[in-house]
Parts: sequence; structure tokens; C-alpha cells
Amino acid sequence: MPSLDPVDTTSPLAVDTRLPWHRLLVFGIQHVLIMYTGCVTVPLVFGAAAGLGTSTVALLISADLLVAGVITMVQSLGLGRFAGARLPIVTGATFVAMSPMILIAKDYGLQAMYGSMLLGGVIGIALAWPFASIVRFFPPLVSGTVLTVVGISLIGVAGGLIVGSDPEAATFAAPSHIALAAAVLIVALVCTVLGRGVWSQLGVLIALIVGIVIAVPMGLINLDGVSRAAWLGVPHPFHFGAPQFPVTAVVAMTIVMVVVFAESTASMLAIGEITGKPSTRADLARGLVGDGLSAVLAGVLNSFVDTIFNQNVGAVANTRVYSRYVTAVSGAILVVLGLVPRFGALVAAIPQPVVGGVGLVLFATIAVIGVDTLRKADLSDRVNLTLIAVSIGVGLVPVLTKGMFDKFPSSAQILLNSGISLAAATAFTLNLVFNHTGLGEMARGAWNPAPTTADPDAPDPVPAT
Repeated sequence: MPSLDPVDTTSPLAVDTRLPWHRLLVFGIQHVLIMYTGCVTVPLVFGAAAGLGTSTVALLISADLLVAGVITMVQSLGLGRFAGARLPIVTGATFVAMSPMILIAKDYGLQAMYGSMLLGGVIGIALAWPFASIVRFFPPLVSGTVLTVVGISLIGVAGGLIVGSDPEAATFAAPSHIALAAAVLIVALVCTVLGRGVWSQLGVLIALIVGIVIAVPMGLINLDGVSRAAWLGVPHPFHFGAPQFPVTAVVAMTIVMVVVFAESTASMLAIGEITGKPSTRADLARGLVGDGLSAVLAGVLNSFVDTIFNQNVGAVANTRVYSRYVTAVSGAILVVLGLVPRFGALVAAIPQPVVGGVGLVLFATIAVIGVDTLRKADLSDRVNLTLIAVSIGVGLVPVLTKGMFDKFPSSAQILLNSGISLAAATAFTLNLVFNHTGLGEMARGAWNPAPTTADPDAPDPVPAT
């Protein structure tokens, strides 16, 4: 997946460049602010669905941030030859696992949920290298389709942050909230496009700060949670009891890991091309091991399966700050936030319309990168054009038509309710069928029949107008 501009891998922004400490810190904070809301939303939603108390949900949030920080550092710096893609990657809890986690918790209990997550992670680690071997089946046709669907799908998430999640609330779709998000969007646009050097790269952070300043007189900053939060919070291993391993639950979590692998593979291919360091099979395998490791740690520390956050992929493309040491600093900050809940509560106080405003820029950037990638898929070929159209259409169906697959078995909903997973599975399968068998050539021959021998005495054709 190519970036929008050629990348000079010898530039001071290449992945292995060590920036001055103050720039590492500022850019690292920017990444954390971008992903924080998405990361903590998973434990908040799960806690509400599982009927957990406020103190228990707070524990889950701390564990979530801690694991996300550890895995982000592993993905950025590497863990020997075992784990880590060594790319500027930020990870966080994935919504892919939400439905099966809730179902397992209700049917078998939290001990089974975390036990199946732990064992699913172990199985995922074992599958990482075999899964990475199929990277040649992820050409621009597949990766570009997935990125396009990812970007378009996440725009809806940004919109949800701006208008709110409860249509019955008095503040739902409030014009003032929309105006705040618009102001943040304009500041990000001006800084990124008209700014020079570091000011352009910090456009997202500047927009967030301006949004917070505007939100103060609007009464949108609530610091009550900060005063109630503890200064120190260390997650307790197996807080809910000894893990259990029901076969059905383990199978469900293993399917979740495969879906996460498909998403992460597309994201790593994207970030590799954006930074000018294309991902090798070994890079992908180590990155997928990182995903599996997140599930193992989550099972022990009462957290959630992590995946690569695509909003941060968009931030890397938008800012052109490619150093993996920046995201390593982000990981360290997340660990601190996980161990010091009061700091985490302070970040959580950022109003959602502010986060949604910058999210529109970052998520749309991902979609544009996907479109740019698809340009390498030879769109003049009607076979490729049709495969891409079908895959994008199928991937966006569950995004634009809520509840479409609610009557399907819960195990099937793991794949069907995720537009990203559905697009990846569809594009991967269609590319395999039509571009790696004789079926594609047969179709191309039917659409482009061999020319017949022309009559030398026939008049020249009339030029088309």
C-alpha cells in the first residue's frame, strides 16, 4: 500500500531515527490523545453490557491501558526475534472481540471469558508464522480495499463522538457540539496544510488543545472523575478467579484472533509502505505474535485483545513522523496511565466532539490511502474493478445497515458484523479465485475476445466521438 508521497527512507523521519527527547514526548502524547477514547471505550461498553460495577470497570480500564502500553512498546521496539513488527504502531483494545466476549461472559462467566482469551492468544501465537506466509495473497487489490473500508467505517465512529451515542439525550446532535468539532477540524486543516515543519506535524495536537480551550466555557469539561480516581492502581492477575476453558468459548476466541490477524496484516502492510519500510514475512509474523501476546496478557490481567489502531496509522501518514521510538514513548505513557488512574481520568475528560473532530481528518486519511493503493490494482481490468466493487460493497453493508445479521448465529456474527473483516475476507477470497486460477483469465478472455483478421478492403472505422 503506497503512501501518498514518495518516502525517503534515509530522511530524519525514517522508522529507526531517534528524535530529540522533547519531540519524542510531544509526538508520543499526540498519539495517545488520538487513540485514548477508542481504547477505553471497549471496557466501558463491555462493563455496561456485563453489568459490572463502577469500581470493576475502572479496574478494567487500568488493565486495558497497561496492556495496550506494553504491546505498543513491543510492536515498536521488538522483543528479540519473538515479537514486534518494529514499526510506528500504537495498539489498543479491539471491538472485534466485543460480541463474543459478552456472550461468553453471560453463558459461562468471566473466568471462562478470560480463560478462553488466554488460550486463544496462545493458539494465535502458534498461528502467527503460518498466517504471515500468505502475505503474497494481500496485493494492492486486497489491502487497498480493506484500507478504504476501514477509513469509511471509522468516519461513522468519529461522527458518533461528535453527535453522541444516546438519541434520547438533550445534547444529542447539539449544534454547539457540531460547531466545536468543526472548529477543531478547521484548526487541524490550517495547521497541517499551511503550517511548516513541526507546526504542521503537530496539527492534530494543536487542534485538540484549541478544542479543549473552546470547550471550557461551554461547560463540556468535567473533572469530577479525576478527583475520584486513585493515584496508584496495579491490576491483579486473575482478578475474577482461576481461568476456565470451555471448548465453545475457546473456539470463538480463536476465530477472533484470526479476524484480528487479518486486520493487523492490512494495517502493517499500510504502515510499512507509508514509512518506506515494506513489511517482510518476518515483520508480519512478529507483529501477529504481538497480537497473540496481547490476548495472553489480557487473559491474565483482566484486559482485552489488542489490535493496531488505524487512527494512529492515519496520524503517521498525516504528520509524516515515521520514528518507531515515538510510538514506543506512547506505549510508555499508556503504561503510566494504566498504573496511575488519575492521569488516565484527566485524558478521558477531553470532550468527545473534540476527539471526533480530529478523528474525521485521520479516518478520512486512511480511506484516501486506500484509494491511492487501489490505483496500483489496474482498475482498467474489469475483473479487478468488479472484485474491488463487490468487496467494498459487502464490507460496508454491516456498517451502513445496522442489525442486518442479528438473526444469524452468534458465532457467525463475529465475522459478519465487522465490515472490516467482511471486506478483508471477501477481497482475499475473490482475489484468490479470480487472480490465482484460470477462472480470471477465462473471464478476461470473455470480456476481451481475440481480434479477428481484418478485411484489407474494408473501410477504416469511423473515429469515436
